[in-house]
Amino acid sequence: MRYISTRGKAPELGFEDVLLSGLANDGGLYIPKEWPKLDFKSLPTTSYSEQAAYVIYPFVSEFLKYEELQSITDKAYSQFPNKEAIGLKEVEKGNYLLELFHGPTLAFKDFAMLLLAQFFETSLRRKNKSITILGATSGDTGSAAIEAFKNNKHCTVFILFPKGRVSEIQRKQMTTVESSTIFPIEIDGTFDDCQNLVKSLFQDLKFKEEMSLGAINSINWARVAAQIVYYFSTFQKLKADKVSFSVPTGNFGDVLAGWIAKKMGLPIDKLIVATNDNDILDRAISNGDYFQEKVKATTSPSMDIQISSNFERLLFESLNRDANKLNILFNKLKNDNGFNIDDSALSYIRNDFESGKANENQVKDTISRIYNSSDIILDPHTAVGFYASSDLSDDNTPMVNLGTAHPAKFSKAVFEAIKVEPEIPNRLKKVINKKEKFVELENNEKVLINFIRENTNV
Repeated sequence: MRYISTRGKAPELGFEDVLLSGLANDGGLYIPKEWPKLDFKSLPTTSYSEQAAYVIYPFVSEFLKYEELQSITDKAYSQFPNKEAIGLKEVEKGNYLLELFHGPTLAFKDFAMLLLAQFFETSLRRKNKSITILGATSGDTGSAAIEAFKNNKHCTVFILFPKGRVSEIQRKQMTTVESSTIFPIEIDGTFDDCQNLVKSLFQDLKFKEEMSLGAINSINWARVAAQIVYYFSTFQKLKADKVSFSVPTGNFGDVLAGWIAKKMGLPIDKLIVATNDNDILDRAISNGDYFQEKVKATTSPSMDIQISSNFERLLFESLNRDANKLNILFNKLKNDNGFNIDDSALSYIRNDFESGKANENQVKDTISRIYNSSDIILDPHTAVGFYASSDLSDDNTPMVNLGTAHPAKFSKAVFEAIKVEPEIPNRLKKVINKKEKFVELENNEKVLINFIRENTNV
């Protein structure tokens, strides 16, 4: 499998080089040169780990033998409480909750991050090399990355998170880990500010080489590849002719993984892009309007994003992989704060995606409705997905709503909705009273560069 950049000017690479480079040197995102097909009927049934090896192998075959990949997936997913890793509950007739929060940090990001850490460990050990990991988070990515990489001797990890825009527990999951190679950094700004800093440093090719920068955000293709697996696993569990998915969406990586599963042959009907008040993706899919607005703080902070990095990969496909057309659009985004998607590209996107959004009152009402009807407690992000899918369900097709985080991570919002405190798992109880350690930095590229230089082990 070979990979090309969405911006068209970076060299074609294999998986290992894509893994280590993260963002392409031309500022684009790497994507497979062609989409593999997979016989979903032959998906293993014994464990999630075996399913992961089966689904991911076509993307990594130049990097790993199948047996090596199986060993890596075994190690990654051994940190889940059972071999299935996911949970699937029917909430209402034909309407399901896919529990993706049984990993170490109780969020769906664990599925990709644990595997990513093993990929990095394998590659860097072979090369006898150390790198500097740089990432931005709106909450769950950071804690998942820190947990996965905290004992990796080859990596120094810098995680940027926006001041006052993550939940208290999300912050403490990042700031209470004891490791000399982990640096949580609070940035005075939004998630988009954090993400822009990361992208800017990756585009500084001199600094990127000097620090041996590696990416853990879903700009790194390996993150997206890892998330494809649970779509296949869910389909197998349901034993239906086709399945629809509603996906709470911020950076577009999770729902893109579902679309890739469909490209690989999985019979997926609808992919619903569910957004909160930060609805740029809903506007883009509804009417082709991809223009930034001011980021609004909500009870689903992981979705408080205006620029969704992985949407670039889909746009590239919708433009028939014309990098020149894509570059024109992103120049407009930079200079004019956005762009309009033309009819042809929009038609391509709408062929596989629908969208919906939920405001804060609707999120609150959905948490209450589901709890009163089923005793199941949703976190606010998952509630966005349930609300978005409520008008788009098909009686003949199961609707699977992705449960992206444990409700205890957002207990304040949950309590306001149902006047019930979600039970706090032991993994979260351990961090509540621990001493925090993090750095506060202004939203300034030079300040960040100096801090990384002073603290990296490279």
